[in-house]
Amino acid sequence: MHAFDILGDPVRRRILELLADGERTSGAITDVIRAEFGISQPAVSQHLRVLRDSGFASVRAEGARRFYAVEPEPLSEVDAWLDRFRRLWEQRLDALGTELARGKRAKGRKT
Repeated sequence: MHAFDILGDPVRRRILELLADGERTSGAITDVIRAEFGISQPAVSQHLRVLRDSGFASVRAEGARRFYAVEPEPLSEVDAWLDRFRRLWEQRLDALGTELARGKRAKGRKT
């Protein structure tokens, strides 16, 4: 499965957002996802399995609990793909910065 297929699902993106804040138990993830998306525990488990199988998340067992963590490597591949488009954003942001600076200078001359 391609990285954007994984990230294209809002539930999986939300799970990764939760994991970006640090390791979480499957129960904690399930509680948030069920509250926000109204899906069943088995459905959340399926999303966790997809993330695990695709390398976006890892799991470790501690007794009966399962702790999930985000894995950065697949996300760095997405970042590398997006890098070719970043120059488009940067040019626009640079232009916005120039216009803001002009506006401040013009406002300073009027006062």
